Amino acid sequence: MSMDLAVRENLRARHRRNAVHFCLYLVLLTVAAMCFFPFLAMLIGSTQDNLTITTRFTLVPGNRFAENYQRMMQNKDIWGGFLNSMWLALTNTALCLYFSAMTGYAFSKFQFKGRGGLFTFIMVVMMLPGQLGVIGFYREVSDMKLMNTYWPLIIPAISNCFAVFFFKQFLDSGLPNEMIEAALMDGCSEIGIFHRIVLPCMGAALVTQGVMSFIGNWNSYLNPLLILNRTRMMTLPVLLASIKSGGGASDYGAQYVGILISVAPLLVLFTFANKVIMEKIAIGAAVKG
Repeated sequence: MSMDLAVRENLRARHRRNAVHFCLYLVLLTVAAMCFFPFLAMLIGSTQDNLTITTRFTLVPGNRFAENYQRMMQNKDIWGGFLNSMWLALTNTALCLYFSAMTGYAFSKFQFKGRGGLFTFIMVVMMLPGQLGVIGFYREVSDMKLMNTYWPLIIPAISNCFAVFFFKQFLDSGLPNEMIEAALMDGCSEIGIFHRIVLPCMGAALVTQGVMSFIGNWNSYLNPLLILNRTRMMTLPVLLASIKSGGGASDYGAQYVGILISVAPLLVLFTFANKVIMEKIAIGAAVKG
C-alpha cells in the first residue's frame, strides 16, 4: 500500500513538473514571437509598395522587393553609407573598449587621491541624457571648424562612462589581485600587465560591451545628422531617413529594404558574439575557481 502511495506521489510530482515546464515554454515562445514580430513586419514591408504599407496591415509577402531595392539604390548611395557606418562603428568600438578598459582597471585596482570623487562624477555623468549637450556640442564643433569631418564622432568614443563603470565592476570580482601581484613580482610592467593579463581576463566583458558599443554607434543618428552635411560622408541611418519618393514623401518600401540591410550586420555580430561570450564566461569561471 505504501509503495502504491509513493508511486502516485511521484506521478503527481511529475505532472506538476510537466505543467510548470509547459507554462514556462509557453511564456518563452510568446516572448520570442513578440521579439521576432518586428523583424517579420520589416521583411514583409520590404516586399510591399507604399500604398499597401500606408493603408493596411498585412502579413502576406508581396512581390515588390526588387523594385524597392532599385528605387533605394537610385535614391541614395546606401552601400557608401553602409561602409561609412561600418568604419565609424568599428573605430569607435575599438577606442571605447581599449581606453574604457584601461580606465576601469585603474579605478578597480589602483588607490589614488580623488578616486572616489572621480568615480562618483562618472556615475553622475552616466545618468545624464546625452541630448542635453547637443546644442553645446554643435556649437563647439562649429567653432572648431570640424563640421563635415568624422573627428567629432570619433573622439568622444574614447570616454564612455557606462563602459568604465561596467569594466570596473567586472574587474572588482573577475580579476584576483593575486594575479597582478604575481606578475609584478615577476618583473612585468604595468602596461604589460594590462595587455597580457587584464585584457585576456576581460574577454567576456569586452565582447559584451563591444556588442553594445557597436550597436549604439551603428544606429547613431542625431550626431551624424548634425555634423555631416555631405552626402558621400553620411552614415546609413541618416541616408535611410532621407529616402524620398518622386513626390517628396517618404518611400517606405525602399526604407524597409535599407533597414533590412542595416540589421544584417547586427544579427551576424550577435550570432558570433553570443558563442564567444559563453566561452569566455566558462574560462573566467575556471580562472576564479
